[in-house]
Amino acid sequence: MSSPSLTASRVVVLAGGISHERDISLKSGRQVADALTAHGIAVELRDPDASLLPSLMADPPDVVWPALHGASGEDGALRGLLEFLGRPYVGSPAHATRLAWDKPTAKSLVERAGVPTPHSITLTRDAFRELGAESVLAVMGQELPPPLAVKPAQGGSAQGVSLVSSDEELRRAMVLAYTYCDVALVEQRIIGTEICIGIIDTGDGPVALPAVEIEPKSGVYGFEARYNAGETTFYAPARVDAATVDRATAVALDAHRALGLRHLSRIDLMIDGAGTPWFLEASVMPGLTETSTLALALEAAGHDVGWVYAELAHAALRDAARTV
Repeated sequence: MSSPSLTASRVVVLAGGISHERDISLKSGRQVADALTAHGIAVELRDPDASLLPSLMADPPDVVWPALHGASGEDGALRGLLEFLGRPYVGSPAHATRLAWDKPTAKSLVERAGVPTPHSITLTRDAFRELGAESVLAVMGQELPPPLAVKPAQGGSAQGVSLVSSDEELRRAMVLAYTYCDVALVEQRIIGTEICIGIIDTGDGPVALPAVEIEPKSGVYGFEARYNAGETTFYAPARVDAATVDRATAVALDAHRALGLRHLSRIDLMIDGAGTPWFLEASVMPGLTETSTLALALEAAGHDVGWVYAELAHAALRDAARTV
């Protein structure tokens, strides 16, 4: 990681928002703010509200760090406004964020780039109702027999996600997914080892961090398993052989590049019994709490978290300077 030629001395960290993941965002924002402060950067931690944009125009910081999870930070809208304002920010550009936020779109793009991703179908709530749930499920069953994973097409922290092993479970899973989004993604469930690979780019190109293996006690890495202490065991680095890790790392980097991501991302993968890594989804603003997989990966790589976060803030400033 190169030394910055431009350094950020004042950063506004955005945390909270109005998404289902508000509480996690508040924790992430506090961790980012504390880490940056420890490295000599003046930080203002604030919840985005109606006063945010006027404040950024009246007293612009060097860099904005939107540590926002869910739609309020990952659907591209806020980032687009920051680009209109000309404010440097940490994270992927608005157009790439929109692509990654929509899971079916992300799957299509990475598949086009040669990255394996599970066979799937995308269904709107209207189509599911108008064409008849029973008829739709019957057609789906021919091409996508259980086990399946059903997800809202947009969203994070596994909210609204179900693992399905029967037709009856599939009906309930579709209803649950539609409570979070008007579009549901139904994909073949890959049975194997779940890992995630964090990617950091502070100016010298994207670098993959050590893979983190995820082992939820319940067998399902849902919302509770992600954020309740003791519900999941994480292994950093993952307990996977070197050759498989190399393949997974290549897949993660390919997915990051195919989606046009920047600064940091987390690529979620499933490794099947043959050692093939399958792309599941990408997070443009992964959890940044002290127990998040990104923090665990940074520790496994021997990096100081605060130093990396400071470097990312500097990178955002340099990237903005290059586009002027």
